[in-house]
This record gives sequence, structure tokens and C-alpha cells, in this order.
Amino acid sequence: MASSLALLFLGLLGSTCALPPPRISFLLNSPERPLVHFSLTDVSNTTTLLLSNDSSTLYVGARNAILLLDVSRSDVISLRSKVTWSPSQTDTRDCVNKGQDPEGDCQNFVHVVQRVNSTHLYVCGSNAYNPQQAFIDMELSVVQQDKARGRCPFSPFERSAAVIIDQELFAATTTDFQGKKPQISRFLSKDGRPDISLDSISLLQEPRFVSVSLDPAGQKLYFFFSEIEKEFSFVDKLQIPRVAQVCKDDVGGQRILQKKWTSFAKSALLCQPPQQFPFNILEDMFALQPPEGADASETLFYGVFTSQWSRRPESAVCTFKLKGIRDVFAGTFKTLEKETYQLKRTAGRKYLGQCGLSNSSDSELSEVRMSYLTSSNVRPVGPVLVFPEQKYSRVVVMKTTAANSQQYDVLFLLTESGFLHKAVPSDQGLRVVEEIQVFREPQRVKSMILSSSKGLVYVGTSEGVTAVPVARCLSYRSCRQCILARDPLCGWSPTRRTCTGLDGADDDIVQTLEVVTGDECQPAEQILQHKEVFVQLGEVVTLQCMKPSNLAALNWTSTDAPYLSNRTFIQAADGSLRFLASARTFGSYQCQAEEGGVREVVASYAVRSASSPRHLSKVNQDPATLGPEERSVGSEEPTVIPTSDATQNETFITTGSDPEERVTQAKGDAFSVQEIVPTSRKDSRSMKNPAEEVPTQRSYHSELVAVSLLLAACVLILVLGAVRVWRRQRAGSRSDRLPSADDRTRTNATLEIHSLSGPEDAGPDQTIIL
Repeated sequence: MASSLALLFLGLLGSTCALPPPRISFLLNSPERPLVHFSLTDVSNTTTLLLSNDSSTLYVGARNAILLLDVSRSDVISLRSKVTWSPSQTDTRDCVNKGQDPEGDCQNFVHVVQRVNSTHLYVCGSNAYNPQQAFIDMELSVVQQDKARGRCPFSPFERSAAVIIDQELFAATTTDFQGKKPQISRFLSKDGRPDISLDSISLLQEPRFVSVSLDPAGQKLYFFFSEIEKEFSFVDKLQIPRVAQVCKDDVGGQRILQKKWTSFAKSALLCQPPQQFPFNILEDMFALQPPEGADASETLFYGVFTSQWSRRPESAVCTFKLKGIRDVFAGTFKTLEKETYQLKRTAGRKYLGQCGLSNSSDSELSEVRMSYLTSSNVRPVGPVLVFPEQKYSRVVVMKTTAANSQQYDVLFLLTESGFLHKAVPSDQGLRVVEEIQVFREPQRVKSMILSSSKGLVYVGTSEGVTAVPVARCLSYRSCRQCILARDPLCGWSPTRRTCTGLDGADDDIVQTLEVVTGDECQPAEQILQHKEVFVQLGEVVTLQCMKPSNLAALNWTSTDAPYLSNRTFIQAADGSLRFLASARTFGSYQCQAEEGGVREVVASYAVRSASSPRHLSKVNQDPATLGPEERSVGSEEPTVIPTSDATQNETFITTGSDPEERVTQAKGDAFSVQEIVPTSRKDSRSMKNPAEEVPTQRSYHSELVAVSLLLAACVLILVLGAVRVWRRQRAGSRSDRLPSADDRTRTNATLEIHSLSGPEDAGPDQTIIL
């Protein structure tokens, strides 16, 4: 009780340090990060994956189908065979009568695909809320099928865990239509042994199973899940991440716990950063086997956790060692007292949590029945990796050897929004090397499987199966970008002058995974994008510059400082530079990216005048004459000065030497540039075909029309004045009657002249109302 309270409430709510965003982002079907995708128009929900031992065949459980895919090649996925496995009309009708959706629920969603032996597969599907199992050969010919209650869920969306070991099926799922009766069972038992299940469903409280792993040395299986903690009473149901154990060869007791687990026990998984509430919802667990020849106790379990207290998307990754799990189950347990229904610590019961209790006494098995919760919790090894603003649902991990001969773990984390994040923990902290979009629509059911030998991560979703290479080193086009990625799977080859994988790479491969200084690359190895841009005088020039990474900051410089006078430039949010073409703005420009103190020129332009400049009236005037100040542009970095006249995504940049002059010049020149520079995206076409852009200029035809209107207005005023004088003379010839208020009203209503501008500015804006 005390330890559980410490687990939940000793953590203080603390702020989480913001994690840098993924360094590089690749959208779906990006040519820089090509993926291999497979889908069929008549097959969906390809979410259950099983890879053959030689990684050449991928077995896929889908909606009403089982697929056999050929993945022997890394660049293509092809269909080898397919079997249709749909529910019968009777099962579908019964499902609809129970209130389920005929299209969304009353189909056969395959939950389990496992290898029984070298010739046959075992599959289990929801089958319209009436689970069914089948044995099929490796070429997908159905051999036998029958009911499968307790082997896989009734619901298409419920998670479960199942594995076949030595041709015996171990499954953790629910056994009823409503999904309220959880069970951990063994089926297909060999050597005349009975099938085994839990003694009471009260041992599990609304569990959500995520995975199952085998401890080969101890002959135990570990089931990972989250459940509701009944020991505490809160307004919200308190969730606890758990690991439960059973012995593979358990056969139950002789009189007590007949055909029931005598080895079942469970413990809590602690994933709590310092000064924070624990992450208490287990989303996924991946077992990373130790290197060949190492002890099995070094097996690592990587778990993805979320928190029921988080107000925003947030995830954590905790790593547990098999040795730590073994030690917890070999320790003391808590016993549930019948009188108080409270769990109390027990000591001296060495048989609790052990295998081989089938011949134990009735008193010992009675205590085993009441003592199933460990006194200690399983604690992680290493730091808790927290990912703010990210909610992960799946994880796979691979271990690789870097160029410095050190071992690194590479994590592949799947977000709910469809991005695969590649993360690398190191002494310098956690970093997300890249993110790759693998599906479009958020979805509840998906899965991942890793092929380390082929260097591929297979992602199964409702949209199909996607193969993602663990690395795409060629996407880093320069030495500095390759080094700054700090990807343990990639390094720079000076001889081939390319970023390449470490398999079969040169001995002098350049790779830095901690602190990058920029001295690792020679200046001659720098890749530069250079273009010549020909424009007409007075045109708006747009120089594009793409960020090489999300962590880089862009700066523009000019190498022709002596020929440039005082100018105002616009740097847009996308990094592009815009300015007005004139005799003094022709020259060379460079876009420089800075990341982690390392600078690199990523683009350079030579802006030149096109032949036979067009005749312009006022636009051809050099904008430098609009302001008396002048500046010198050299290697000095541009100064960013915001101005209210700029658009929302643009920043005015000057490179003057005096800060006060720059501010004054920015205020004056910004207005003059805004009068000429259009704010539409059409500016970006100016460097493609300068002749298409017609500079904005004041039309003489419009001025002539304005003068004509002004003369017409004057003539009209004279005519109206004459009419008014004539009326007064006529009124004076009448009697001496004074004009009334109505007459004045009529006179005022007869003529109203509203001038919106003075005579010198008269034009189309002048309005005359009669």
C-alpha cells in the first residue's frame, strides 16, 4: 500500500523541458525518402504482421483475408497468394441482431497470425463477434477451422496478445461479447497436458493487453498490459502499467487450482521522470534481444507510456531489463486478507511466483491463490525519455554499431497522426533524427515489425503495408549535413564524397554522434547550389532558399558590398529573399544555414540584368534615391527589423552599419518597397521568366481620364451656379415674401458636392451628388 502510494503521489507536477523538433521531416511519397507501399483495392485493415525467419515472406492478417507477401527484395512488395476468410451469413446476421454495424463490426478482422511449425500457420479472427480459428498451410490453403473463444477478441478494435511456443498457444484477451471478462490461457497443450487459464477474472481488472514475450532461460512468459487499480478509490479510474508472469509448462494443482495457473503473478512497471507524475498507461512494449553470445538476462524491454493526467499530447519511453523483472518476481509478495480485503506484505514464502508447483500442498496453493502481487515494482534502467507534444502508439528498436565501435539503440516510434520518428538516445540527450509520414488518416489499429537483417520497418495500417528503410543516407547531400544528422547508421565517405551507410563503408568514414564542430569536413567538400538569375530593371526578385533541416537558421549575405547602396530587403518565412531589381542590386547573394554553431552556404545566386531593359516611367528610378542614407554590405550579417508595413510572414532586413541608420532607413524604405512589391505568390515566378512580369506603373491614360472628369465637373458646377442665380432673380421679381425653411431645405437638397480630393488631385475618386 505504501509503495503504491509512493509510486503515484510522491511525484510532483513539474515542467518538461521542450524537446527539439525532428531534425528533418519527410511527407508521404517524398522523393527524398522513398517508401515501398503495398495495397489492394478489395483488402483493408492489413494490421496483423508476421515475418518469416529468413525475412523473405510477410504474412498479413487483414479484413476478411490473409495475404502472403513476397518481401525478398527491399525495393518491392508483391502478392504471392491470398485467401479470403469471411464470416458466414448466419454469423453476420447474429452480429447485426446484437446491435453491431454490419460493415464496420460484423466482418472477420484477423487478430492473430502465428507459425505453428514449418508447414502450417495458426490464425484467429473476430468473425462477426464470434471468434474463429483456422490452421492453414504456408501457401494459404485452409486446412481446419472452428470456434475460438478466448483465443482472440470479439471486437475488431480490442488489443490482445498471443504467441505460439513449441506449438502451444498462449493468449491474453477477453472471452465474452462485451469484452468484460479478461483471461490469460494456454491452448493446444501438448503431451496430454490440460489447457490452463486463470483461477478468477478478479485477478485482472479491465486490462488492456499490448504484448507478450518469452524468457527462454527461465521458461516463463511475460504479458504486458495496463489495468484499473482497485486498491484505490478515485473519481477517475486509476490505471497501472503491469507485467504478469506465467510458467510455460504449468499444469495446475491436483485438488486446488486444477487446470489453473499456479505460477501467475503480476507487478507494476514504474515509468516516472524526476519531479513529475508517473506515466501510467502502457501503449506498447518491444523486446530487444541481447547480442549473440550474451546472457539472456541482458534482454531489454522498451515501453511507450502515456499519462492519464496529461492535458496535452505527451509520451515517455522507459527501458526495463529482464534481470530486473526476474528479481522482482523472485522477491516478496502481498497477500490479500479475506477479512479486510487488504493486501499485506508476506515474507518467507519462497515458493510464491515459482514454477513447478503442481505437487505442492493444498495450503501452499491456497496461499498462491491469494498472493499474486509483488511487493516491489519493476524500475527502469537508464533515464526516462520524455517526448512533449507527441503521442506514440507503437515502438520497435534496433541496436547498431557506429563508426567509433560503440553500440547505439535506434528507436522507431509511430505517432497517432501517421509519422514514424527515428530517435537516438545518447550522452548529449535524446534527439529525433527524422520523421517520415507513413499514412494519412489517424487510425486506431496499426502494427509495426522490424527486420534488422534487411534494414526495414514494416508498418501495417488500414491503408496497406509500408516498408520504411531504417536509413536514407543519400538524403544528406553534403558532408556537414551528414555529420549534423548524427545518425549512427550514416557517415561521410571522403573518397566517394557522399553520405553512406556503414555496411561496407570505407575505413576512413567520418561520423560524429556527440558534439559537431564543423571541422570534420574539408571546405572543398561543401556542396553549393549556384544559379544565375536574369531579371529586368524594376522587377521583384525572389531568391529561394530551403532549410536543410528544421533546426537550421537561414541568413542572407552579399559578396558585392562595394556596389550596393542603401537597400531594404524582405526575407519571407520560407527563407526566400525578395528585393527590387536595380543597377545597384545586381550581384551575388548567398544563403547560409547555421545549426549548432556550424555554418554552411546552401544556396548562392548571381542576379544579372536581362538584355534591353524595358522603358519605365518612375519605377526605373533607383530606389536608393528615396533615402539619403547609404550602407556598406560586406561579410556583416543582416539585421532583422520588423515593420508594420510588411506582410505577416515577412521580415525587413537591412545590412547597414549603424543601428540607428538601419532603423530610420527601414521605416522609410519599407514604405517605398511595399508600394511596388506585390504580396502574392506570383513574385516567385520572376526568376523563371522575367518577361512575364510587367512592372506596376502609373498609366497616362488613367491620368487623362481624370483630367477630363475634372473639367466636366467644373463645367457642371458653372451651369448649376448659373441656374441658381437665375432662380434667385426670378424669386426677387415676385412679392417681398421671405423664403421659408422648406425652401431652404429644398435648395440644400438640390445640390451637394462632396470632394474627396483637392483640385490638384482630382480624379476618379471625386464624387458629385445631385
